[in-house]
Amino acid sequence: MKKFLFIFTGLILTYFVLTDSSSPLNISSNRAPHPGAVEQEPQQVQITTPSKIKMGAYTIHELAKFRIRARILSKTNYHMGRETDLSPTDLALGWQKMSDLKVLDKISISQSGRWYYWRTSNFPIPRRDIETMSANMHLIPANDAIEDQIEETQEGDIIEITGSLVKVTSNTDNWNWKSSLTRSDTGNGACEVILVKELKITGTNEAQVR
Repeated sequence: MKKFLFIFTGLILTYFVLTDSSSPLNISSNRAPHPGAVEQEPQQVQITTPSKIKMGAYTIHELAKFRIRARILSKTNYHMGRETDLSPTDLALGWQKMSDLKVLDKISISQSGRWYYWRTSNFPIPRRDIETMSANMHLIPANDAIEDQIEETQEGDIIEITGSLVKVTSNTDNWNWKSSLTRSDTGNGACEVILVKELKITGTNEAQVR
């Protein structure tokens, strides 16, 4: 779920809807600053024989091993919708150019309804870089300890996630929820659904999206 463009005549204000969000990025919190950008892109390895994990009334099918180091651009907790049975938190993450505070200072970011939105009136980097170097990610904690670690994260933090991109199916009906398997797609279905097996906060920042 990534972007739709709206140009307002006279204001020259450009809106984009990315994987799941929309609001401005302001830098201020009680965490120590960590201004450096994340240089590497996410790593993904396809799983040829997907494993299946039972989790309550659902089965999780692991599709690809996944590791990402990125900056949290926005964080939203959800309390409604079937997805919250497994995934109470979405993180909008940025890497490479979209983790650079000088770039993010010129982009407004927010989340709503499991979508991530961004907008800018003056592109600091090409539009396609914004689209392919950031994404909304639905996090499924593998256990209670991981869920606690997700709760501790804050907007602006640099984190490392290790886990799997997954497809979730219901054990009682036809409901399913499948992860994107590429960072280059946009629009509906472009979000990553991640079974999080390990999470580390590797750097913090004075940044917070409001």
